[in-house]
Amino acid sequence: MKIIGISPHRRNFLRKAVGAAPAVALLAGAGGGLAMAVSKDQPAYKPRFFDATEWATLCALVDRLIPADGEGPGALESGAHEFIDLQMNTPYAYGALWYMQGPFVPSIEQFGYQFHMAPRELYKSALAGVNAAVHKQSGKPFVQLNAAERDAVITQLQKGTLDIGAVPAKVFFNQLLQNTREGYFCDPVHGGNKDMLAWKMVGFPGARADYMDWVEQYGKKYPLPPVSIA
Repeated sequence: MKIIGISPHRRNFLRKAVGAAPAVALLAGAGGGLAMAVSKDQPAYKPRFFDATEWATLCALVDRLIPADGEGPGALESGAHEFIDLQMNTPYAYGALWYMQGPFVPSIEQFGYQFHMAPRELYKSALAGVNAAVHKQSGKPFVQLNAAERDAVITQLQKGTLDIGAVPAKVFFNQLLQNTREGYFCDPVHGGNKDMLAWKMVGFPGARADYMDWVEQYGKKYPLPPVSIA
């Protein structure tokens, strides 16, 4: 799969993604409310919003958007899927953070969220639509496809050529990619970026109180590990 705008070198792509992400996305998550992460000594995460089929499909999708490799953790290892599930019960997912009344007209991405469904509705509709479309093509649900087949489906979503019902494929792809990136790089308090592995990979120091001792030390590697707001 070739995702438009992504460097062939994963680390470079992720560095650019974290560099372009607003500070609020990194430190406060997408939802504007604290969705607390599950600590290591608790049972395996159980989704609070998605049902079993939706959850399996979501996990399979985000796994292919940021797969694990020798340079860093994948989206699943980072907990990006858990972050997305937790965000679905925040004001963000209800569309409470912006104007959600009509008219709804096509517009450029720089204008922000323009779809008539709130994110939680979008995910419910789109995930079901992906499975229906894939089953029509192959006779199997998305989770039963191999890696190459999943990538081909995701490429269709990206290009907008897969009919997944009420949600335009490109709208879903862009929403999913945005939320996966947010979950990958967020502060761990919001459920993603487990053990701050993504921050460690790109050298982001996290939420330290100040960096005054390092402001003028140009070219020197920052030696301290990242810190969560927690």
